[in-house]
Amino acid sequence: MSDTQLRQEADSVLADLVGDRGGTARLRADQWRAIEALVEERRRALVVQRTGWGKSAVYFVATALLRKRGSGPTVIVSPLLALMRNQVEAAARAGVQARTINSANPEEWRTIEAEVADGQVDVLLVSPERLNNPDFRDNVLPSLTASTGLLVVDEAHCISDWGHDFRPDYRRLRTMLAELPSGVPVLATTATANARVTADVADQLGTGGTAADSGGQAASAPALVLRGSLDRESLSLSVLRLPDASHRLAWLGEHLKSLPGSGIIYTLTVAAATEVAAFLRQCGHEVASYTGRTENADREAAEADLLANRVKALVATSALGMGFDKPDLGFVVHLGSPASPIAYYQQVGRAGRGVDHAEVLLLPGQEDEAIWRYFSSLTFPPEEQVRRTLDVLAGSDRPMSLAALEPRVELRRSRLEMMLKVLDVDGVVQRVKGGWLATGQPWHYDAGRYEWVERQRKAEQRAMRGYAETTECRMEYLRRELDDEAAAPCGRCDNCAGGRFSPQVDESLVVAARGELRRPGVRIEPRKMWPTGMQVVGLDLKGKIPEQQQASAGRALGRLSDIGWGNRLRPLLSPQGGDGPVPDDVLHGAVTVLSDWAKSPGGWASGTPEASGRPAGVVAIESRTRPQLVRSFAERIAGIGRIPLLGALTCADEFGMLNAARSNGAQRLRAVHEALKLPPELAGSLNALEGPVLLVDDYTDTGWTLAVAARMLRRAGAKEVLPLVLATEG
Repeated sequence: MSDTQLRQEADSVLADLVGDRGGTARLRADQWRAIEALVEERRRALVVQRTGWGKSAVYFVATALLRKRGSGPTVIVSPLLALMRNQVEAAARAGVQARTINSANPEEWRTIEAEVADGQVDVLLVSPERLNNPDFRDNVLPSLTASTGLLVVDEAHCISDWGHDFRPDYRRLRTMLAELPSGVPVLATTATANARVTADVADQLGTGGTAADSGGQAASAPALVLRGSLDRESLSLSVLRLPDASHRLAWLGEHLKSLPGSGIIYTLTVAAATEVAAFLRQCGHEVASYTGRTENADREAAEADLLANRVKALVATSALGMGFDKPDLGFVVHLGSPASPIAYYQQVGRAGRGVDHAEVLLLPGQEDEAIWRYFSSLTFPPEEQVRRTLDVLAGSDRPMSLAALEPRVELRRSRLEMMLKVLDVDGVVQRVKGGWLATGQPWHYDAGRYEWVERQRKAEQRAMRGYAETTECRMEYLRRELDDEAAAPCGRCDNCAGGRFSPQVDESLVVAARGELRRPGVRIEPRKMWPTGMQVVGLDLKGKIPEQQQASAGRALGRLSDIGWGNRLRPLLSPQGGDGPVPDDVLHGAVTVLSDWAKSPGGWASGTPEASGRPAGVVAIESRTRPQLVRSFAERIAGIGRIPLLGALTCADEFGMLNAARSNGAQRLRAVHEALKLPPELAGSLNALEGPVLLVDDYTDTGWTLAVAARMLRRAGAKEVLPLVLATEG
């Protein structure tokens, strides 16, 4: 077939894909070049183009052409459920039968796998996590790899630990790439990759590739890299600095209705998304929240509502950062700055794809950098922790689950799992049914690379601060950060064309927002089950915690991750915050928490049958880092409530285990169990109490300090334990 005939056929598929009944749709030059490379030359290609350029058109058109020529199904590795749902719908328009295997449809996996085997599926979308599922990896992936006609890696920046959204599961693709039959084309796509990320993705994916020569034999060919301009002529970028979180929230409440169309409001944390959505609904706006904790059914409903313009905005975390396809999205607002210009460009690129004008607004906050520091603490662990994990696995004669590893390794589960996935791809461990095994292969800790990644991330944070502060063109600034050689002033942003948003806010809304953000009280659910495997560290704790030894549900003044009390509590409880008496405003907030708690259903002043009774005594948990803060907090709460201060559980933390940086729950439980002691004089006063004990501490994270303290108090005679803390993390 001639190039002209192939091009005509490709344009015809494109017309079906975009719903062009007149058949006038034409592929862009670079779209056609990518399709030609995949279909005609069977090459490997990396496409770095802005959001809305039409990267999905490349792989759907290529799929239709390859399937017509007898190739096997296309496999698309795609990171987010929203992206998968959009792509399945788009494929259908092009006459391409697409199915997806992801965490939201496990009941369909076997049926879909059978359909793929029978040749009924043209496109299979797979989440990267599935690639390393033992059953899928061992029983499905080999045959899928052998029959694949085209492999597509969407959002390919996720494969790079230089990128803003590194996902270790993506590295499993290297195995699949190495085992692909000769001549199978590969396409990697992303909208957000600077030169460093582009080079790393090419290396990670092994995009050297092969192409068929004129005689049909595999011939070596370099990867085709298509990188376009990142300018988005529809986007008008602005930054608006406001005094505090109350003003930012009030500004949204007042001005959201004036933003064009419908859009997305991004927050940095789940807590902030919940707070912002609740306040905007109080202001009469139709909004929905969308976070990593939102149930799948609720996510789908929220996406559908935004697509149909039934809501003004989704208030979302980065869970919606990629893969939401709404061409007429009119605005993107960030309540807080992402940690890098690359991440920011990725998210704002959702707007203005099918409209002439869209507003992009950043409302930076004082809490942004504290949140950046928190997430940066989840990077690859130090070598000694990695070696410790490998030694534990090597010493086991059976697979070990994450729960079984936690008592032996001082890493939180999310960080432990991320590390194991990287080690799996490196061949040092293997995920099997039942957990993880050590392979015995030698391994090198690439300290230089990890340190360089950390330096680059700090540089990107500085660049994001620079974006908010620059007086030059903002779009040009972003394009330069993404190594766009054609970067030039846009003429549209607030620095080029003048500000379009006034910082003026209705004072009554500021007061309302402040009241909402400073509304105290977060429920703390008690621990009810001991972690798995505590016996290996000498603790005979397993199964369910007996009810007569449990704490009751407690209360915290606020979350460290929210933009209300969090902004007050973070500096107070930070390592740099020092120690001192509890501040009056914090104390008054805690008193309000107690008052509301007392009147809540089941509270001691509620008058309901399940009411626990008024606290009969206050017990503190001795702090090694903030002794004055905790002591004064307990004393003043006892004085205000006219409740006897019974004393404090002492803390004999000789080795500083309680302050180990971000340890997991099992390690925390071991440290707390060894450190906390119940003084005899305190134990002797508990049996005589007629009501509950109010247990006071400064902070709870894993919940094990409160659980162990409550167990001690209840075993000594306390009838009930009610935890009260200043802050909780989640």
